[in-house]
Amino acid sequence: MTVMLSVLAGGIAAYAVVRATVPELVPAQQVKDAEGNTVEYRTVNLAESDYPDFTYAAESAVEAVVYVEVTVRQQYQLNDPFFRFFFGDEYAKPQSREQKGSGSGVIIRPDGYIVTNNHVVSGATSIQVTLNNNQQYEATVVGTDPVTDVAIIKVDAAGLPTIPMGDSDKLRLGEWVLAIGSPLGAQLRSTITAGIVSAKGRSMPDYSGEFKIESFIQTDAAVNPGNSGGALVNKKGELVGINTAIVSQTGSYTGYSFAVPVNIVKRVAEDLMDFGSVKRAVLGISMGSVDKKFADEMKLSAVSGVYINEVLKGSAAEKAGLKKNDVIISIDGQKITDASSVQAKVGSYHPGDKAVITFIRNGKQQQATVTFQSSALQNGETDVDGTIAFYGARLKAVSPETLKTRGLKGGVEIVSLASGKMMEAGAQQGSIILYVNGEPVSKPEDVVAKAKKATRAIYVEGVDQNGRTFYFGFGK
Repeated sequence: MTVMLSVLAGGIAAYAVVRATVPELVPAQQVKDAEGNTVEYRTVNLAESDYPDFTYAAESAVEAVVYVEVTVRQQYQLNDPFFRFFFGDEYAKPQSREQKGSGSGVIIRPDGYIVTNNHVVSGATSIQVTLNNNQQYEATVVGTDPVTDVAIIKVDAAGLPTIPMGDSDKLRLGEWVLAIGSPLGAQLRSTITAGIVSAKGRSMPDYSGEFKIESFIQTDAAVNPGNSGGALVNKKGELVGINTAIVSQTGSYTGYSFAVPVNIVKRVAEDLMDFGSVKRAVLGISMGSVDKKFADEMKLSAVSGVYINEVLKGSAAEKAGLKKNDVIISIDGQKITDASSVQAKVGSYHPGDKAVITFIRNGKQQQATVTFQSSALQNGETDVDGTIAFYGARLKAVSPETLKTRGLKGGVEIVSLASGKMMEAGAQQGSIILYVNGEPVSKPEDVVAKAKKATRAIYVEGVDQNGRTFYFGFGK
């Protein structure tokens, strides 16, 4: 279920077979172990130790990468006027059909918690997980975060193998990494490919979807549809990212793959497991990357960092003493090169965490300690992904394509759910709200406005993913 991101220029590729130079091996020697068994070993010389060896990382990590198969029930409507004429409106009623999809996941706790991509499990009516040892389990969704494309699912099991989490901030350009997952479905389960870290803090080129983080790890490890949600590990066998997307003109791997850094995954996963939703840390600034013109105007010694365009009133940045035109060069010792690196670093904190920000003001380097605030939204406020908060749910307008396939004139989709009155009342992710207090709604602002008009209770009516009508209500 990896997403095709952009159309790139292509051409006829020329292929050549190159014979690699392998270091000369030291002859094997035979010794007896403590039990009298004959054991062969050989001395590792310098040239041989420089040759990459992924066996430990691959064999230890592959056991914790799972195959995820999902079932999605889709609604569609037949609008052929010929059939409507002969068979009437009964023929035009919404129909449903099941569609299978697949991806990968990584076990992060031995009691069955698995991290995967949101787009792998979004809208799923059932989820089946297959371990590397062929054991199968039914899984449930614990929580999802469309902003980072991270989701947590859980199976009823104990003592499962896990992958230790590494530190994606310490990844270096050119460092070897392995991608582990199930490309192209069940037949290629537990496939391992190798590559290097091609770039860090990368934004998606020519992509207009819902991913809002701009700090992906780019690698050239081969990743294909089905690898989504799989592991990106370093040579130590530590998890450093969750494979998420590729850039391709064909939908198959062409040399570029992207992973969500594990430092972001770790924080999002902890929140989803603890609260069912993500508690985002907010600095409270708008910013821009430093270019040569700005560096010259501000008399900076280097073209690096980000400058502050605006400091929001009452924000963590204002309380820490940051001001417009300050140039942030590091956060907790990590170098800041552009806006995406600020976003990635801030995204690794929880509300209430503290960090030391190093900045330049009037040509002098200074430091400030900031205490990050929460991005908890009030009803009607817009999140970074464009969804609108409503009693613990996130709402967005239904796309024209969905309206057409489901035979609806309007409606508002429940994109995600966290603790709140909507979840307590029985709302389900993926359902579509059609009426609030008996009045039709076509955009999230309608839902908020009609709820505000209610004097005592809010009544919601709509259809779920299976096309069934639902009703529920709750007090204001």
